Amino acid sequence: VLGRGKLKDRAMQLTMEIPDELAGQLHADDQALSRRALEAFALGEYTSHRITKAQLRHLLGFETRYELDGFLKAHDVYDGIALEELNRQLETLDKLGL
Repeated sequence: VLGRGKLKDRAMQLTMEIPDELAGQLHADDQALSRRALEAFALGEYTSHRITKAQLRHLLGFETRYELDGFLKAHDVYDGIALEELNRQLETLDKLGL
């Protein structure tokens, strides 16, 4: 649970409804699908600057910063900015002649 910028020690459970025809396409058991959903959610919150790197590490259950850094690198996220966003920002600066 997120509150006032800090993770609390209790847990919140979220439920997602996925249509059966789509669920079959996802090719994952419940555990793997739940982990992918958690990772996608957590990564989105981090790149939107709603949680800190420490909170992301705690949320994903990584014991070390190195594990988290590997996860972020695998998802093209550097210093809280996704590579896609960084490229968009660079393009904007180019257009502005900066």
